[in-house]
Amino acid sequence: MTATSLLLYFLGYAAIVVGFMGSILPVLPGPPMIWLGALLWAWGNDFEKIGWPTLTLLGILALVSLGLNFVFTTSLSRRAGVSWRAIGGALLGAFVGGLMLTAIPLIGTLIGALVGAVVGMWVVEYLVRQNGQAATNAVRAYLSGATLSAATQFVVACLMLSIFVWQAFF
Repeated sequence: MTATSLLLYFLGYAAIVVGFMGSILPVLPGPPMIWLGALLWAWGNDFEKIGWPTLTLLGILALVSLGLNFVFTTSLSRRAGVSWRAIGGALLGAFVGGLMLTAIPLIGTLIGALVGAVVGMWVVEYLVRQNGQAATNAVRAYLSGATLSAATQFVVACLMLSIFVWQAFF
């Protein structure tokens, strides 16, 4: 085993761990990072145990996960009557909130992103509609979609991890 293979194995495992954590924690990339980790691992193994059919399947699962993430967060919010500006406010709030609490590693970023998204969406929706109840309903719809998205990403990540382990070690 060469040093390059060992490095690719290490990077692959690290990417898979980060990807799996990302399926639970919304600020880290999830299934796409698992796919990247599987690709690096397979490359380190010269694609002997994991080949292109498996990588293609994992890639499709990662893309499905990204699509479902969009559908569950954005589309469900829009169906509930949330304005595009409020969704933008949530994204901006999550970014700003995550940056504001980076002094507290990981937990601070997560809490800041969540609080920032909620505050950003509520403020923008309130400014658009001039109605506190409508803004609160918008936040509830957004959080419901985000929760459903996180659950779906976790299930897809577990499936991807199972396929990887099965192909790599059995």
